[in-house]
Amino acid sequence: MEQLIKDTIQQLFAVAVDVTLTRPDAQFGDYATNVAMQLAKPLGRNPREIADELAASLEQSGEFSEVTVAGPGFINLRVKDSVLTAELETIIAQSQDYGKSKQYEGKVVVTEYSDPNPFKVLHVGHFYTSVIGDAISNLIEQAGGEVHRVNFGGDVGLHVAKTMWAIMQDLGGEHPEKLSEIEAENRSEWMADCYVKGTRAYDDDEAAKAEIITLNTKVYQIHSDNDHESPLAQLYWTCRDWSYEYFNAFYDRIGTHFEKYYPESETAPVGLATVLEQKDKGVYKESNGAIIFEGEPYGLHTRVFVNAQGLPTYEAKDVGLSIKKWDDYHFDESVIITGNDILEYMKVVLKSIEQFKPELSSRTKHFTHGNVKLAGDMKMSSRKGNFLRAVDVLDMVASENEAAQGNRDDAPVLGAIKYAFLKNRIGADTIFEPKESVSLQGNSGPYLQYALARAFSIIQKLTSDRSEFTAPSGTYDAAERSLLFKLTEYPDVTKQATEELAPHLICTYLYELAQTFNRFYEKSRVVGDEREQVRVYLVMAYAAVLRSGLTVLGIPTPDRM
Repeated sequence: MEQLIKDTIQQLFAVAVDVTLTRPDAQFGDYATNVAMQLAKPLGRNPREIADELAASLEQSGEFSEVTVAGPGFINLRVKDSVLTAELETIIAQSQDYGKSKQYEGKVVVTEYSDPNPFKVLHVGHFYTSVIGDAISNLIEQAGGEVHRVNFGGDVGLHVAKTMWAIMQDLGGEHPEKLSEIEAENRSEWMADCYVKGTRAYDDDEAAKAEIITLNTKVYQIHSDNDHESPLAQLYWTCRDWSYEYFNAFYDRIGTHFEKYYPESETAPVGLATVLEQKDKGVYKESNGAIIFEGEPYGLHTRVFVNAQGLPTYEAKDVGLSIKKWDDYHFDESVIITGNDILEYMKVVLKSIEQFKPELSSRTKHFTHGNVKLAGDMKMSSRKGNFLRAVDVLDMVASENEAAQGNRDDAPVLGAIKYAFLKNRIGADTIFEPKESVSLQGNSGPYLQYALARAFSIIQKLTSDRSEFTAPSGTYDAAERSLLFKLTEYPDVTKQATEELAPHLICTYLYELAQTFNRFYEKSRVVGDEREQVRVYLVMAYAAVLRSGLTVLGIPTPDRM
């Protein structure tokens, strides 16, 4: 339709102009354009006159059932029911592929998210970024992109030394054989407790702090020497493996998967070597025994990339990560999803990389988000131990779902949490309300899952062989047309959501679609009605679009609830 209008303008006025259609309130039409007002200045004419002339020509094209002009020159268009029928046939024929675009076709994209640190527990923030990262990855995949999902975490560094110090305090020294006394189901909690104990000792006890600093160097040495035999190394590698097993078990439970883990022990040497090399070229500078990047000339701040002990900081490790991702994938785009707290940090890191590998910096998109909080604004920090664990969120919502619906099924629990995380634009803090998240009445994941299950139930009542139904012909009543036209909006929504990498737009659309269906269903009996043939086809199309949207969001789509 946009191309038809563009061609008509070229024929009438010999002017090339881009045409964008919007969806006005249904009372005005299906689509609207203000192109006549855009043409007023170059043509030197009254926009209303231009609109009247253009509308008359479009009406003669035979593509629209109604073309009207409003206000100073808005053109409102209503498409023929036959056009909607053709789109309905496309929805049914394409089913799960309907709405897919080609925006990322032929492009390689690395998405990095979740990023938990071994030797620490998964908290609600990791859960949130996993859900957001999955949805963004799915958006890129449905647009034809080749997506590589990766995970980055600190298996070396001061937090590891703090945990290892407390582990040895608990075991009475370097005694890897005593690890067998720790029951499998308690391992992650035990290491999390050790991290809190080690952090407190580091903050409060100068002797312990000195021991932890020395231990930090020893952990790096384990990697440098590829040591797997010494008692300290055996303690380290066993607990590191426990962490990854714990991560994988949680990711499996929530339906997340990663192609690769990038531990800091692998990125640190690459980052350190790169910083030292680029220091000689003037990118980084020495300062009080450390190596820094001065961000002030770029409107940023200065950060340390190698400390005075010669060890790479987080900044250098991120430099190494960027290089390793490039070497592994030669990506067209690298998407990184983190908390808001490292927004300025990442600007400095990327600016430093820009000085010697500008293609890496320019191809990187950094999305940040706020904290996930329970009602009451409780701040959560794994450093102090007063945090909400990821598994706590699952258990909390499972209990609420059992109280509300009488079951602890995984599908509505995951639907509740994921939708609650996804329905708002990425960026601000998220206030998570477990009871609200499982409601079947409001804007929730289970509400949409139930809406899909109801559609499946209607279809199953009629036939188990969907091929018996053929696309309707003729006209639609108001409720039928409203539902069908809402369905045709899905490709536009996925296109915009993909352009902005904004899954909340899918959430908003699916909720509106479900509400439109409910209004249709209240007015339009399907089974046994004389218009059953038309309406069951609409229900099938609705189910296909709703399932497609939920799948993009990573939300389970059960046939019944």
